[in-house]
Amino acid sequence: MTRELTVDDLVYAGIALAAGLLAAFLLRMLLRWLGRHAESTRWRGDDVIVDALRMIVPWAAVAGGAASAAAALPLTRTVQHTVNQVLTVLVIFAATVSVARVVAGLVRSVTQSRSGVAGSATIFMNITRILVLAIGFLVALQTLGISIAPLLTALGVGGLAVALALQDTLANLFAGIHILASKTVQPGDYIRLSSGEEGYVEDINWRQTTVRELSNNLVVIPNGQLAKTNMTNFMRPEQQLTILVQVGVSYDSDLEHVERVTTEVVAEVMTEITGAVPEHEPAVRFHTFGDSRIGFTVILGVGEFSDQYRIKHEFIKRLHRRYREEGIRIPSPTRTVALQQGTVVIPQQRGTEIEPDDMTAARPI
Repeated sequence: MTRELTVDDLVYAGIALAAGLLAAFLLRMLLRWLGRHAESTRWRGDDVIVDALRMIVPWAAVAGGAASAAAALPLTRTVQHTVNQVLTVLVIFAATVSVARVVAGLVRSVTQSRSGVAGSATIFMNITRILVLAIGFLVALQTLGISIAPLLTALGVGGLAVALALQDTLANLFAGIHILASKTVQPGDYIRLSSGEEGYVEDINWRQTTVRELSNNLVVIPNGQLAKTNMTNFMRPEQQLTILVQVGVSYDSDLEHVERVTTEVVAEVMTEITGAVPEHEPAVRFHTFGDSRIGFTVILGVGEFSDQYRIKHEFIKRLHRRYREEGIRIPSPTRTVALQQGTVVIPQQRGTEIEPDDMTAARPI
């Protein structure tokens, strides 16, 4: 039997509960102050930890105050046990959510530091968050006196049926894990698939990979399809790459002069244009005796895939202006068509030029 409830019991219980609430408020203020200082540090992990503690610590203080208040009251053993169980489950729930936040935040911090981009690989975050929440749920059941052994057995049998029913979903899940673990693709990489899709990888989650095209459209690709297709990753093994620009000059050009002028333009573009590689060594390689020109390739260095368009744009403008100043001619392609009694030489964009034998007229083609 328990004694009768008195005013002193209510006062003591009220004081204990108020002390728990006051402690929760003060601890929350302290953690908010710590959070502002954590934001000034380079390590992202301290922000995650402080943010998680903002939830668990105040709730633990409230639960402690409530437990002290319950102990001060003349409750029966059954009621006392029930109150303690409820408070324990509350603390376990708060701790589970906090730990899930910490683990997911640390996983995101690690993935961002390794990939070096702003995007996040949410597949790892979701998996770790689900695992922590599941463990917390099982601990809460065990605390309430519910045996989890039959539950685990049922989950094992049911999991087999679910796996058979969700083969495609699980295939995408494990394909996404394999892609990230092998580091063939990371968020922020620029990729091109054999089917033609290309763009920056925004995110890899449990089912699909999101790719942002240069036109700012999003392409959603199932992880299983991404793992099976041929793919070019323009960010690996390194982000810098070289691009080729094809140029041609007339046969009467001084090739030494052409090479020197072109090299000077390349060096100018590499040092003045944003996104170029200043330390790139200019390279000009002659390779073809064409029908109307001597063809050569100019090799440019770019810092990142999308920079190539701006660099090509500036290089072609400056090279064209410099060739005009130096008197270097870029001929138009011509085609020679044999007719019955003569030969017609047809420039591609300059009308029709005729070398007649017995012909008196020719019509443009």
